[in-house]
Amino acid sequence: MKKSTFLQEDLRFLAQVLQEQLRAEVPSGEFFRVKCVVKNDKMMILTQHPQGVATDTEEVFDLLTEVLLAIPSHQEQDVELYLRIAGVKLPYAKRSLTVVPNGNMASSTPSIAADFVEVPEETPQTTEQETDFSATSPLIFADDALVENYDPMADMPETSVTYNPPGKYRGILGAGILALVVLMGTGTYLLTRPCVLSGCKQLQDAQELQRQLQQKSGSLKSEKELSGLEKRLTEVGEELKVIPAWSPSGGEAATLAANLSEQAQIINQVQQALKAGSVAIEKSQAPAKNLQDLQSRQQMWRQAIAPLEAVKPNSPAYDLIQPKLAVYRVGLQAINQQLQTEERWLQKLAAAQKVAQAATQREGTAKTLQDWQRVQFTWQIAVNALSPIPQTSSAYPEAQRLLTEYKPKLSVNRDRATRELLAAKTYNQAISAAAQARTYGEQKQWQKAVVYWNQALTSIKQVTPGSIYANQSQNLLDSYSTSLRQAEEQLQMATVQQKNQTDLEKTCSGTVRICNYTIDERGIIVNITPEYEQTLAANINAAKTQNDATTFNSVTNHLQILQQALEVISDNANLPLVVYDAQGQQIHQHMP
Repeated sequence: MKKSTFLQEDLRFLAQVLQEQLRAEVPSGEFFRVKCVVKNDKMMILTQHPQGVATDTEEVFDLLTEVLLAIPSHQEQDVELYLRIAGVKLPYAKRSLTVVPNGNMASSTPSIAADFVEVPEETPQTTEQETDFSATSPLIFADDALVENYDPMADMPETSVTYNPPGKYRGILGAGILALVVLMGTGTYLLTRPCVLSGCKQLQDAQELQRQLQQKSGSLKSEKELSGLEKRLTEVGEELKVIPAWSPSGGEAATLAANLSEQAQIINQVQQALKAGSVAIEKSQAPAKNLQDLQSRQQMWRQAIAPLEAVKPNSPAYDLIQPKLAVYRVGLQAINQQLQTEERWLQKLAAAQKVAQAATQREGTAKTLQDWQRVQFTWQIAVNALSPIPQTSSAYPEAQRLLTEYKPKLSVNRDRATRELLAAKTYNQAISAAAQARTYGEQKQWQKAVVYWNQALTSIKQVTPGSIYANQSQNLLDSYSTSLRQAEEQLQMATVQQKNQTDLEKTCSGTVRICNYTIDERGIIVNITPEYEQTLAANINAAKTQNDATTFNSVTNHLQILQQALEVISDNANLPLVVYDAQGQQIHQHMP
């Protein structure tokens, strides 16, 4: 059983060589596309061209066969050649052949057992011309000999291979094709490409650079060396790009180029990060002007840190960037703290402005003591929020401007609240004193009533003009003055009455009670006591019996003195006097 020994890149290279040969040898060859695949140990080569391109089928098959004959082979290989129109599923021509190994390509030609089969034109016409192969237009063969309708192009990418040969066969096809190109003399352009026939210096340089990078991990000592490494990586990567993808070194060159490009990009990102870090350090020497400035610096630190943190320990730049990374992290931490502090001050500034707006609104609607106290308290909150903002904050200038506006308003409203508080206190004292005066007046305690009416009147006069209690106080002023005058009159009357009672009591008192009395607004009534009458009668009888004129005169004088004393009391009280004896008979009357 034959085994195919083709590598993926070999098939791709073979397809490119066949396509180049068609381009060079066949009229309109630039429109031909070739694809090679291996399935079930059979090589299938599909060539397609757009509809309308004139094609000599035998010329195309002969050219393709000639190329295949020129390839040295170590084993038999079944090959099927197909021709089709782009966009049409069925090929319109096919050739089958078997390549028999014969040792040396240059000195011998392998024998070929070939048959040529023309496929009838039963293909439907397409409305779309394709210039490349795709899974949407697979080959469908009517011939049962074509591996039971197997489509060599369907469901397989251009470079698909189903068999991976052992290491000893690597490069057999590629080397054979190169020899073929030399013999045919039509591949001058291909042979002059780097790494096709001659040694591959570009690849060797790249391999050496990659080896150095792996051996000297973390060896860079300065940013200058870092820049030099990036330049070297870029140069070597550019050199690798000139190696054709279809050359024997194309696959490895592409892999190395991608790897070096990735490392160059990392080094470039590190350099950009170091530049950003330098700018951030320079910026941090001066105080930030505002919140946006702080945020910009924070972004710089992050741009400097993120690429450096992504550098792996095996990178040549790893050891170089670690001290820088530590400095940048400290810088970011510091700027984060400044941002938090600055945002807090800005929040206080904004809050103070909102509180001031509320204070202004309350000031316009304040009507009571509690309202004015709330106004004062609100302005105090606004001032207290602005006062702590330091000079280092970008909010400081605005805070100072607002303080020059808010502090006078706080002072004015504090004075207003104080005046209202004093007015309320004085007004309430007046109300309380008046209530107490009324109570004492009801109790006929006119002395105390007069004292409290005086207090009430004094307090009501002291209520601050223009305060919320001023009008109410003015209304009470006349009422309190009248009440005080009336209380004073009652006190005067009470005082006189008290004196009259005292005089009457003094007059009526003695060893023997002389009289009893009542006094009111109608007059004074005096009743002589029976005891006093009896005493007088006894003294008069004794004086008559003893013919004692002195005693008799003394009794008579006492009665006159009593009458005079009672009349004086009546005159002082301005009240009529009526005197009754013990039997209730009126014995004296006096009108003041």
